[in-house]
Amino acid sequence: MAQIKNTREKNSGKTVIAVTDSVAIPSKKDVGLFTAWRFSFIGAIAVVLYLIIFKQDPYLAIFKFLPDGILITFQVTVEAIILAVIIGLFTGLGRLSKNRIINGIASIYVEVVRGIPLLVQLFYIYFALGRIVNVPAMASAVIAMAICYGAYMGEIFRAGIESINKGQTEAARSLGMTSGQAMRHVVLPQAVKTILPPIGNEFVALLKDSSLVSILAVSDLLRRGREFASESFTYFETYTMVALMYLIITLFLSKLISIMEERIGAGR
Repeated sequence: MAQIKNTREKNSGKTVIAVTDSVAIPSKKDVGLFTAWRFSFIGAIAVVLYLIIFKQDPYLAIFKFLPDGILITFQVTVEAIILAVIIGLFTGLGRLSKNRIINGIASIYVEVVRGIPLLVQLFYIYFALGRIVNVPAMASAVIAMAICYGAYMGEIFRAGIESINKGQTEAARSLGMTSGQAMRHVVLPQAVKTILPPIGNEFVALLKDSSLVSILAVSDLLRRGREFASESFTYFETYTMVALMYLIITLFLSKLISIMEERIGAGR
């Protein structure tokens, strides 16, 4: 589900519509969306409970078969997002660098990676590069997703850093700080409040995209579902449960992001 936000640029009067591949973040200010979130989240949990209690064959067996896949899904997502944040930080700084070479390398990385589908990157790292360097399936999945999302993180960091008033840097320099010290001690700590919500959105989007790693034989949630379905031939029931699990997880995380955004907004 794409999330659409309307924001107004300062001093320009232009409205920018940003569309991301994350879930819609529920906010009490948006009564319709907040109501829809509660209905969807409670409804999904209720459906799962109904199926495993009153339709135990085969839903209970499916439910017991999936937890290992959920853990692997979170493992891939967390490892990839941590690596993506690190890559994104250096990419964002590179995009802001006055050094043409560094800026050019960072910009090319962003444009190239964002222009290639994640699925193709997964295939390339695991199968194509696998002929040169043997990279395990799990490591290939994490690396591919981190490289892909690192490009998006780079733009988040760039925008977050640029949102900080240049007067902050000038004030730090006037106190004798170098450019690097001003960035580390003054600009980045303030930019964190701006970039945390978008990073949370990317985390949810990455978790959904982690379903693609099942093609590399990584036993994530979708892969475990496929294994159960291929053995029991209960395709409808299995994928219904898998879909509900993804829905519950993403809706839960979207609520956590909403709470984080509210607290950050209140602290400003």
